[in-house]
Amino acid sequence: MRKLLLLCSFLLTFSLHSQDYFPTDSGVKTTENNLVALTNATIYVNPTKIIKKGTLLFQNGKILEVGKNVTIPKGAKKINLTGKTIYPSFIDLYSDFGIKKPKRVVNRSRSAQYAASREGYYWNDHIRPDINPVKEFSFDTKKAKALLNEGFGVVNTHLQDGIIRGNGLLIALDPNSSNAYRVLDTRSAQYLSFSKSALSQQAYPSSRMGAMALLRQTYNDASWYAQGNIKNKDLALEALNGNKNLVQIFETGNLLDALRADKIGDEFGIQYTIVGSGDEFERISEIVGTNANFIIPINFSDAYDVSDPLLAQQISLRDMRKWNQEPSNLKVLAESGVNFALTTRSLKSVKSFHKNLQKAIKYGFDKEKALASLTTIPATIIGNNAIGNLNKGSYANFIITSGDIFDAETILYENWVQGNKNVVNDMYIKDINGNYMLSVNDKNYELIVSGKAKKQSAAVKIGDKKVESKFSYKEDWISITLNEDKVYTRMLGKIINASNVMQGTAFDTQGNETSWSASVQVKKKSKKEEKNKKTEKETAIVVLPVTYPNLGFGNYKIPETETILIKNVTVWTSEAVGILENTDVLLKEGKIVEIGSNLKDRRATEIDGTGKHLTAGIVDEHSHIAASAINEGAQNSSAEVTMEDVIDPNDINIYRNLSGGTTSAQILHGSANPIGGRSAIIKLKWGESAENMMYDSSPKFIKFALGENVKQSRSANGTRFPQTRMGVEQVFTDYFTRAQEYEVLKKSGKPYRKDDEMETLVEILNGERFISCHSYVQSEINMLLKVAEKFNFRINTFTHILEGYKVADKMAKHGVGGSTFSDWWAYKYEVNDAIPYNAAIMHNAGVTVAINSDDREMSRRLNQEAAKTIKYGGMTELEAWKMVTINPAKLLHIDDKVGSIKEGKDADVVLWSHHPMSIYAKVEKTIVDGKIFFDRDEDLKKREAIKQEKSKLITLMLNEKMKGGKTKAPVKRGDINFHCDTLEALLN
Repeated sequence: MRKLLLLCSFLLTFSLHSQDYFPTDSGVKTTENNLVALTNATIYVNPTKIIKKGTLLFQNGKILEVGKNVTIPKGAKKINLTGKTIYPSFIDLYSDFGIKKPKRVVNRSRSAQYAASREGYYWNDHIRPDINPVKEFSFDTKKAKALLNEGFGVVNTHLQDGIIRGNGLLIALDPNSSNAYRVLDTRSAQYLSFSKSALSQQAYPSSRMGAMALLRQTYNDASWYAQGNIKNKDLALEALNGNKNLVQIFETGNLLDALRADKIGDEFGIQYTIVGSGDEFERISEIVGTNANFIIPINFSDAYDVSDPLLAQQISLRDMRKWNQEPSNLKVLAESGVNFALTTRSLKSVKSFHKNLQKAIKYGFDKEKALASLTTIPATIIGNNAIGNLNKGSYANFIITSGDIFDAETILYENWVQGNKNVVNDMYIKDINGNYMLSVNDKNYELIVSGKAKKQSAAVKIGDKKVESKFSYKEDWISITLNEDKVYTRMLGKIINASNVMQGTAFDTQGNETSWSASVQVKKKSKKEEKNKKTEKETAIVVLPVTYPNLGFGNYKIPETETILIKNVTVWTSEAVGILENTDVLLKEGKIVEIGSNLKDRRATEIDGTGKHLTAGIVDEHSHIAASAINEGAQNSSAEVTMEDVIDPNDINIYRNLSGGTTSAQILHGSANPIGGRSAIIKLKWGESAENMMYDSSPKFIKFALGENVKQSRSANGTRFPQTRMGVEQVFTDYFTRAQEYEVLKKSGKPYRKDDEMETLVEILNGERFISCHSYVQSEINMLLKVAEKFNFRINTFTHILEGYKVADKMAKHGVGGSTFSDWWAYKYEVNDAIPYNAAIMHNAGVTVAINSDDREMSRRLNQEAAKTIKYGGMTELEAWKMVTINPAKLLHIDDKVGSIKEGKDADVVLWSHHPMSIYAKVEKTIVDGKIFFDRDEDLKKREAIKQEKSKLITLMLNEKMKGGKTKAPVKRGDINFHCDTLEALLN
């Protein structure tokens, strides 16, 4: 009923502005003559076609002719615009104009919502392609005026709610019309995001990777539905298929999300137009690689108030750089060939749009590109050639200005939309700014007029003393009132010539008349003013260079593969040959090419290893660094999600791990559910992209979990199945039974619905994907071994496995490895039986054992964790060291590439100052693929460089404050320490 009423009210607005075929009973139907010719103007037909002293002829909201020699029909209204400039009105492709964002639904139940609440639609409430904002749209005159004042004539608006959000409306910002004419397109684009709908509390997805997996499955299901394979009616999938030929606009919150969105688009042959976030300059080559159109905001940060040196210390270099670098974003995008439009999105006030754009231009953004990004480019993106230009046949949407639209001194006079005039500043108000000598009553005063158009104001001085005064300038009349110790002089007059000479009549307190005049004075600037102007002119824009990643300890240049010869070093091979004394190792083209004595290579950089130790890079089997999310815990299985979607190459812990000798890691999903997400196995290549960090042809892994976390023992509202350890077993049995049935159908040749979750489980059944299982308690470990044997697959690794010593014989028989902590115990109830001898006992039983971290700090000290197995269990040094090198590499099926120093393997090695398991050992160099990603000497230089750069940025921010610029209070950047049980909040 509500929707019907909204639709009726929308249609009613159509009738408020009579259409041609509507009868008129309130008077005569004769229409006014609206043929208008604007003459003698500089006309920007588009950013590259400019007509001097041209004529623009339009009628009924459309342009009839534009050019230098336009024949003006009889009866046309002529407006002489000598000295004025005409531009196409601007277009904003990302807006919520006229559409209220829904209020978030409050779930008053202690139980989470797992099922969808919309009947007849998709199984997930956050997929809402069926939403048509026509029903919600209400023209907002106040917001329209604000946008018109900034030069905008058209907006593309939509309901900003959900992951797939439905279509948009293309709206002309004409307050003088009705929706019958304003609505240019009711299906202008389809919108998407990674944010959930506020109208539903459905728990899934609860993470970024869950949102990505949901999008993939939705596209698969839409294809399945389009083939007629779903018996029921699904209005959401129907709408999604109906919208597939529309422009697809994807809102993202940061650079990494932009790349993630593009990744999904590439998988399904969809080229999204991406709403960026202003940080694209940080990874510009990757942005270029998307081949996407972008919609870019210009909500630049304010400088920090760094006047308090103690508070200033807590501001990260990354945040300080952002203030300095982001105004150059548009320049970098344009010079890199990225096609983009601009948007007012994220601005606190639309009034700051021009100020920010002028700042971007000051930072090098080309004015022609700026105009294109507001006119022709957005028009092309949205596929409408009747807007964004002043060609014949286009809408009469244009602005009239006093000059260059991007000049701070330029006045925007009028914004015409669909041939209807909207006055921003009266263009017939003369600019009388300047310093005048005001003469009245035999006295000379200084009159200073400043401001623009109708906002011009004045001050009066006599000598150095300010005189109380009132000034107004309306309809060519000047009114001035002086108050000198309650002796009033009132003046009324006009401008009498082109030199802005003022003359008129003055009245004293007694009513006596006299004359007054004011003439412009050429004020000679003081030496101080001249110096300030010269200093301002000479002050060049300082933009600090970007590093990879763009934070402290980033690289100005991504390391390149080198030929390196390490001489006379003690080599811990982690192979059968053991430890080699006084040995040379040659690294070339990213590989270990030779190990021996007296090696030579004239092109190699030689490193003296005398007294030092060389090991293979440490491999961490269980890590949660370098990720934007860890758990997708809203379902009891999240096999459809992958950690590869959320790798964060900007995580400082990558660099810190390199400083501790770690070169490879399995980034595991968390332990929120029995069947977790798929893993990412990465090399810690600091500064490179997320994609480049991934192993080529990476082995396929997935996280399973048992125990307290999956049955939600400590959850305040945990009602999701399973709630018991018995239920956990049933989850595995149910899912693998369904996976078997799925595979049978898939192999039968009959049509089947592609299910990413089932596809993953089938890989496990076929031995194509390996399981790393979070585990603690003996009974559950036995249970999962039995489930695996029932379905004829093998568990690859039990991770944590703190009761592994109780079942070591069964583990060896099954062929499962153990990846454990060295000496963690008693940190929660289910680890009360843990002992530090666990690793040694499992090893002695024939289990392949690794020591892992599950912690960003421990992962940089795994050398010392390995040493603890010597204390607890009497492991030999060689076997202890293997637990952080070749053993985890074997568990991850990458031992053919890394984990030991052997000819032909990847050049992933670490040079230590001392015995690698000594507490005195320091990493001197960490090399990955023959590239030096950590160097202790360089690290010390970076620390000093960070200090110097912060000092420079603090000086720039202090200058900004001294010049009157806006500042904000210092804020310390939050830092999330991810663990197995960390839950991300994917906001509605």
